[in-house]
Amino acid sequence: MTEYVMILGKYSFGIGDRFGRQGQALLAAFLKAKEAGIDITPVWNKSHREHSIIGTEPGDVRLEADEAVKVCGWDKSYFVDADHIGLGNVEHFMEASDFFTLDVADYIGKPGPPSVGQDGNAADAFVCRHRGLVGSLEIDGIGRPLRITEDAARGAAGKFLLAARQAGKIFRHIKATRGGDDFVTEVSMDETDKPQTPVELLLILAALADEGVPVQTVAPKFSGRFNKGVDYVGDVGRFAAEFEADVAVVRFAVREFGLPVNLKLSVHSGSDKFSIYGPISKTLDKFDAGVHIKTAGTTWLEELTGLAMAGGEALEVAKEIYAQAFSKIDELTKPYATVVDIDRAQLPQPARVQRWDRGAFVSALRHDQSCPSYNPHVRQLLHVGYKVAAEMGERFLGALDKHRDVIAPNVTANIWHRHIAPIFLGRT
Repeated sequence: MTEYVMILGKYSFGIGDRFGRQGQALLAAFLKAKEAGIDITPVWNKSHREHSIIGTEPGDVRLEADEAVKVCGWDKSYFVDADHIGLGNVEHFMEASDFFTLDVADYIGKPGPPSVGQDGNAADAFVCRHRGLVGSLEIDGIGRPLRITEDAARGAAGKFLLAARQAGKIFRHIKATRGGDDFVTEVSMDETDKPQTPVELLLILAALADEGVPVQTVAPKFSGRFNKGVDYVGDVGRFAAEFEADVAVVRFAVREFGLPVNLKLSVHSGSDKFSIYGPISKTLDKFDAGVHIKTAGTTWLEELTGLAMAGGEALEVAKEIYAQAFSKIDELTKPYATVVDIDRAQLPQPARVQRWDRGAFVSALRHDQSCPSYNPHVRQLLHVGYKVAAEMGERFLGALDKHRDVIAPNVTANIWHRHIAPIFLGRT
């Protein structure tokens, strides 16, 4: 396995900050965790798509992170993630980032070059290399043996080998360009149609090891829906069993394939998935395992909530964003079609929202499922509606700056109380 220099901590948390205003408020939540006796590594993440829509650069994220660390006196490690990148856009992130999420989901299920040398098939060669996995495999932490037939191994190779090879290409390109391996590598396969089984995850990790990718965190697609900004939709019991099996598989793969000892699962679109935080926390305790939770738009939604709370002109800005998002729903949801489920019949007309006071707007938007006014369809629409705010320019950014004292406590409390405490401290 390729040597690697930068090491991601056992527990890490991806903090998205679309507009680059909440770095200190976000870091305050990690300081609270530190006071509670737990070290969690903050990872500022922002994708190429988000930069393109908002008009920012990867260097802006680096500046925000460095400034927040300096002001808050953070003395632990932290990272800046080039989120969901490929060969087509990675160059833009080379200088500012030290964490690269290699998104190879588009290569899953696509046939790769069939040959290995002059004779032999790539899938057959994979099975030969990993023949020890074929049969009845005992893995600590999984109640029954994993049964892997040659056909299953060959089928998984045909499905995932091209994706693993692409991850290898991206990793080697980053390493060559940067002149070293001073970065953390994550491999993402979550943005695809079907979830990966624990057996498939094991074979994916074998393929990544073959490629020499020192993956420190891997993001499979789990069963159920991980919609943006709202709770998990699916069978929580099934997720719990799947997550536990995946954690056991990761631990086994580290020993079997010589992968980095700190390899752990990554949960993407991990914000607001309150119903599965309990099972995640229990599994981490059971296995003494680490995890990476990646969030993004939840910070922007707390900004919007804060503007509504401030009332006056700030509330009017929030109402205008909703009205424009409502009118542009097709445009805004298209890039996120696989991670939003909006019932348009449940969206209030903008004219009705215009009559809301600040309490009504906040009640509809804030993710409090005990509140009868909470509307997950409004929340999802506004989650993808950040483009509207970006197009407002200084009017929106000026409102964020003016009402910082209202917004910042929301941002901190959201990450600390709703996310970090239940996942890493088992608090509900």
